[in-house]
Amino acid sequence: MKIHRLWTLVLPVFFAGCAMQDPPLVQGPMSARPQPQPQLQANNGSIFQTSSYRPLVEDSRPGLVGDTLTVTIQEQSTTSATEQVTESRASSLNETLGAGVNIPFVPNSLSTSAAATQNGKGSNQLATSFVSSISVTVIDVLANGNLVVSGEKQVRINGDVESIRLSGVVNPRDIDSTRSVSSLKVADARIEQETKGTNRLYNDPGWLTKIFLSILPF
Repeated sequence: MKIHRLWTLVLPVFFAGCAMQDPPLVQGPMSARPQPQPQLQANNGSIFQTSSYRPLVEDSRPGLVGDTLTVTIQEQSTTSATEQVTESRASSLNETLGAGVNIPFVPNSLSTSAAATQNGKGSNQLATSFVSSISVTVIDVLANGNLVVSGEKQVRINGDVESIRLSGVVNPRDIDSTRSVSSLKVADARIEQETKGTNRLYNDPGWLTKIFLSILPF
């Protein structure tokens, strides 16, 4: 009976700790298969052969569902904030009783003064840099020709798995001849980098610690 009560208390705390994990920033499909194109029957000639035909001029930029391109991640941000507060306050009081007024244990004159000064200064600076590259897949083509792209890359190094996920909208005109585009030109960009593994566990607090940190009022 005591064990049953103990599990009744432990299980809600355990599930609360699991529910505190942040949802992934990039959601949706990470890839898409190319859609079949209609087959047009072509006739072979005496010299022209359909099976070996290659166009002399062809636009190699991706534009169909299932095409791939490379996104060069070049995210850099710098923020700086400085705040300074200076307060000063002074007050004085002088009181003198009139002539002929005599009150026991009360002096004829009273003088008080007070002064307060407060100085405060705060500074906050933050700089982040994220440089990488990832190949993504076109998962949809909008009515104006823009490409909805999404992709994921996972790398395992010494037991740690590094995952990079990206999604957004790309204008085909921004894609260069190498089929790559900068992340600065990706609209509605969602970029996420996450590392999981044994080495990462030493830096992350446990689920019980997260619960106590979330309920502490100070």
